Amino acid sequence: MDTLIPPEENRRMFDLVARRYDLLNTLLSLGLARRWRRKAVEILAPQNDQRYLDAGCGTGDVALELLRQAPGAAVVGLDPALAMLDLAAAKAARSDLSDRAVFQPGDITALDFPDCSFAGVITAFCFRNVADRRKALAEINRVLTPGGRLVILELTVPSGRFLRCGHRVYSRLVPLLGCAFSRGSAYRYLVDSIQNFPRPPEIVALLDQAGFRQPRHVPLTGGVVTVFVAET
Repeated sequence: MDTLIPPEENRRMFDLVARRYDLLNTLLSLGLARRWRRKAVEILAPQNDQRYLDAGCGTGDVALELLRQAPGAAVVGLDPALAMLDLAAAKAARSDLSDRAVFQPGDITALDFPDCSFAGVITAFCFRNVADRRKALAEINRVLTPGGRLVILELTVPSGRFLRCGHRVYSRLVPLLGCAFSRGSAYRYLVDSIQNFPRPPEIVALLDQAGFRQPRHVPLTGGVVTVFVAET
């Protein structure tokens, strides 16, 4: 069973770790996070002159990667944590992408956009933290245009026995690193949320039940992360 924390507590937790978030992402992923984000955006296949939503955008790395791959696109980054959004907006300004990337507070389960607003939606390392995933998927389905694509990039438990064993050992080190650089409690929650996240076939079934077409999953790095993809 998932052990998710309430949305407001979740927001406060990410506000508190925002300043060290990028550094810890790099350290804890052994430098692989950028490669994972790039692959997820490639699977989204953004096109110029189209508008995309990055739901749970954090510090904006996925949104900016999307604009690197499709410089003529536009992206809205949405996140409940204001400290994360401030960092994302600063990154966009430094990259001269403020005219293409807009970052604003919002809730993935109650999207404040009209129907059929986006050609694609991507969410990275966010879906695991959503308490009402069915409601989130219904909202995403609503704001996607017909034929639009949803991509979910998420941390998962590897299926292979040896990788799973290594993953278990490494997971015990994550809160210690979190204590050294930031709030250890946040990274204890990170480990618990990965362990309790439904296995990939269950998420694929959830996408199917939510009305998405051709839901599937693509494991990366032996299943340490998984990309889920589906169309409307």
